[in-house]
Parts: sequence; structure tokens; C-alpha cells
Amino acid sequence: MNAHRRRPRRTAALAVLVLTALMSGPLPASAAAPPQEVMFVGNNWDGTVDVIASHGTYARLGRVNAVPDREQRLWEIYLNPVKLAFYLGIRQGPGEGHDQLVDDMYTTPDGSALVVSRPSFADVASIDLTTGALRWRFPVSGFRSDHMAVSPDGTQVAVSASLTNTVHVLDITTGRQVGSFTTGDKPHENVYTGGGAYLWNMSIGNVETALDDPAWDWTKGDRHVTVVDGRTFRQVRTIDMRPRLDAAGRKDLSDAVRPAVFTPDESTLYFQVSFFHGVVEYDVAGDRITRVAELPTNPATNEDRTTWVNDSRHHGLSMSPDGTKLCVAGTMDQYATIVDRATLAPGPLVGADKPYWATVSGDGRDCVISESGADRVSAISFATGQRVASVAVGDHPQRVRIGHVAPGWTPPAAP
Repeated sequence: MNAHRRRPRRTAALAVLVLTALMSGPLPASAAAPPQEVMFVGNNWDGTVDVIASHGTYARLGRVNAVPDREQRLWEIYLNPVKLAFYLGIRQGPGEGHDQLVDDMYTTPDGSALVVSRPSFADVASIDLTTGALRWRFPVSGFRSDHMAVSPDGTQVAVSASLTNTVHVLDITTGRQVGSFTTGDKPHENVYTGGGAYLWNMSIGNVETALDDPAWDWTKGDRHVTVVDGRTFRQVRTIDMRPRLDAAGRKDLSDAVRPAVFTPDESTLYFQVSFFHGVVEYDVAGDRITRVAELPTNPATNEDRTTWVNDSRHHGLSMSPDGTKLCVAGTMDQYATIVDRATLAPGPLVGADKPYWATVSGDGRDCVISESGADRVSAISFATGQRVASVAVGDHPQRVRIGHVAPGWTPPAAP
């Protein structure tokens, strides 16, 4: 009888607790589901980004239009003769007869927006991943944007402005410029080190000309690595690889540093250079080239250097999380391979159609390459060196980046 009488009191107390919780507002952020890790594939020629699973099946999850403002941007270009001249030049030069609409991309920390560099539009744009709408747009100096890097804390993105020898550093949420610095000719790759304490930029010079014979190397411009303070963006160091390559007995190699990757402890830098079928190893503290690995060539590759895409022979480099393996995209030689870092010996040559980039899967087990000639990405096991998956994507995939979307994300409706 007493228990029966107490039940309404317990029910009332529970009702008060529920009502109090409802009135106090939403659950704290710490209780919300975390963003979902995915992989983004930038389809440069059609202006889309495919979203796929970051490991395992690499299943395609959806597609995002990276140029929702395309008509507006084209009107601006066609009405400005100077902009139109550069736009057409980019199409016929680096774009191989196509517009360059997606070069690089990263997501905001909360996974709500995708920030994309769009070379033909000379800008960086933030696309809302729920609505597909443009959040903000930052026009870079000059007439072409290129590779980017995101700071380790995810709050800033650095983008190379190819034609003004400038790197802009932007707040990834607002698009506001927080700093900039000057580089060598045609800034390209950007890499953060020291937990964001430093930002490295590699300039590659004039890769769009046909003066590719070694005798004309002097026409390619000033190519060097620029290292700046990650907070003030003041220059702390420059590295010209020309004398360092010469000292290593490789006067035959270009000093245009292309894709690059550090070891986990950041003591060693591996990079590719223009026209070369291999990888260069650089001791950061010792400031010297320690080894050069020449990788296999494809007998079917046209040896006319003017036919190689933007002076690339191999373009795409990543490293396994434990630092023991390199993944190399042999762009013009039509393969990718896993290289043992201790010996710099290649593993099996995995046939690939113009592989243009290499990154690491979300679980660290695979290297994921973009096959720009086949409109697909393929995963290659670091352990076995064999292809384990392939997924069809859009036209001419290039950069592949790990990012995040909201839990249960569905792609924006097609325009």
C-alpha cells in the first residue's frame, strides 16, 4: 500500500527532471556524435568532389558540386579581357585543354563545409556540405590557385597563388586572410611541420613551357623551398636544392621539388622532382641529400619530355603511418608502387592509368592513388603492395584528402 502511494511521487519527480533537461537546452557538444571520417576525391575537370569511405570498401557515399557559382564566375571572366586571357591560358596549359575546377580540398573541423582551391577561377571557396551553397569565396592574388595545406589544428588553410609567388593563409571557417608570405617562382606544395610551428612551401618554376631540355633549365625560374613561422608567417629558412643535389652527384636532376612527405619524426624529407622517375631523400638537420632512388621506367613511356604532364614524370607520394613504406605514383610510367624505406627498393609495380596523387587511408593500411586517366581511385596495401580496391569517380581525379562530414551525412541535392 505504501509503495503504491509513493509511485506518483516518483513519476512526478521524473517528469520534473525531464522538463528541467528540456528547458536547459541541447546536449553539450561533448555528448554529440563526432563527425564521420571520409575521403574526398577532387575531380578537376568536371568541378565535382566525390566522397568515399576512408578505408575498407571505399564505397562511394555521394558527390558535391564544387562550382555552384560557376555561371557567375564565368560571366566575370568573360567580361574581363585580362582574366579571360589567363583563364584560357590555364585551360590550354596546365589543364591540358580542360578547365581546372578542383585542385585541392579540406573540410572544416566540424565537417560542415568543404574548402576547395579552384585554379581556373583563381580562388578558394567554401561549400556547405548540407546545402551545397557557397559559404565564402577568397580570390587569390593573380590568376591561379593551386595546392593547399591545412594546419594541424584544422583552423587554417594555406593556398599557393601560382602567378604571384604568394601563399595566402586563411581562416578555414570565415575565409578571412590571417597572413601571407612570398615564395620562389610558381609555389606548389605546402606542408605544416612541428605541430603547426612551421609551414613549408615548395616552388616548382615554369612547368607549362616546352623548354624542357636540360640545356634550357635556367628558363624555369627560381625554385626553392621556403620555410616560415606558422604563427607570424615570417621566413625562417630557404633551401635551394640545386647545390645539395650537385653535392650528392646528381647535377642531372631538376631542383623543382614536387610532392613531398616527412617521416613521422620529421627528421627526413622525401620528395619528387620534375622529369625524374624516382624519389630523393633529404636529411633535414644535416641539410643534405642522403640517397636518391631511381625507380623502374616503363618502356612504353614516350621519352619526349615535352609530352609529360606539367614536367612531371612521377607525381604523388605518401608514407605509411609507421614510416617504413613509401607509396609512389609513377604518373607517366603508368604504375604505382610501395617502396621499402630502409632499402628504397620498389615492390610490385601496380598498373595504373596516369596516377596523379597518393595519400593514406583512414586506417593507415593502404595507399590510395588517383588514376586521372581512368577516372577512378585505387587502394594499394602497404603490407602486400597489391591493389585491394578500386572505385569509379568523376572526370580527372587529382587530389585525394581525408576529411569529415556530419554523422549520417547525405549529399546535397544536385543543382
